[in-house]
Amino acid sequence: QEQVVESGGGLVQAGGSLRLSCTASGSGLSSGDYSMGWFRQAPGKEREGISCINSSGATTYYADSVKGRFSIARVKSNNTLYLQMNGLQSEDTAMYYCVARVGCAAFYVYPGPNTRWGQGTQVTVSS
Repeated sequence: QEQVVESGGGLVQAGGSLRLSCTASGSGLSSGDYSMGWFRQAPGKEREGISCINSSGATTYYADSVKGRFSIARVKSNNTLYLQMNGLQSEDTAMYYCVARVGCAAFYVYPGPNTRWGQGTQVTVSS
């Protein structure tokens, strides 16, 4: 059974940092030959794709809202994805979702019918 599990969320003061982690498992995800990424959704707002990375790591995407503050990385050998979040602001408060097998290009990230979603991890930034 394919599974995506995030961790690392929590409460942090404005200006602080957090690192989210995500592990993908299951027979269909064991190869690591797919793109991974992060979405977030704040209460009352639409879901936002904020970052992705392709299977080789050569292509990454960042939404304007996080560019220069967040950094995505992956360790393909163990299907682990990271999101280093620095300079956190109150506007970053949201549920963060890791995705596997997602469309990823230099200018966008988009989920498809075969995308696997994690259960989400809450990030709360206090001002």
